[in-house]
Amino acid sequence: MALTHWAFVYTAAGCPPQGRFTTEDTGACRTVLVGIPGPEHVLEVVGPLVRDGVQLIELCGGFGPVWAGKVIEAIDGAVPVGVVGYGPEAVDQVHAIFA
Repeated sequence: MALTHWAFVYTAAGCPPQGRFTTEDTGACRTVLVGIPGPEHVLEVVGPLVRDGVQLIELCGGFGPVWAGKVIEAIDGAVPVGVVGYGPEAVDQVHAIFA
């Protein structure tokens, strides 16, 4: 089965708690970008994404494995959930951005 519909959830100041949804559709693959103000709002947006037919959900690096687990539990494992990771070489830079 080919990937034809997926979502990337990220955090950004100024996004509404219910999410800011943007879709990029190439005709072969539909990507839904969802901006939320903080990780605590992710559980509000993942159910509708699954009901809309996404085949996988990727979370930005600001979520980490604990939030990934909460998402997997909230959607009852319906689709794969991944988290962007940063290597040790980026720890100081990432910390500086989010400190």
